[in-house]
Amino acid sequence: MEIVNDEKFVIEKDGKEVECDILFTFESDDTNKIYVGYTDHSIGNNGRKNIFVGAYDRLLGKESLEEIKTEEEMKMVQEVLEQIDRETN
Repeated sequence: MEIVNDEKFVIEKDGKEVECDILFTFESDDTNKIYVGYTDHSIGNNGRKNIFVGAYDRLLGKESLEEIKTEEEMKMVQEVLEQIDRETN
């Protein structure tokens, strides 16, 4: 992953570089991670843009986006997404 600016970054997908737009970010003191919601503008089976969420571990200082691995983390992210949806509608 290469950060282009605060709004875009590049990932490798199927052997090709794909530019992604950052949709939102938020931090969690509970997990010590920074979460990033982004899209590569691909369209899912439901006809809507795919949105992905990954995380950086602040304590480890990693610069690569990691998958969300636990159910607890996924639930927390889902709650934040629902809050964002309520605030934008």
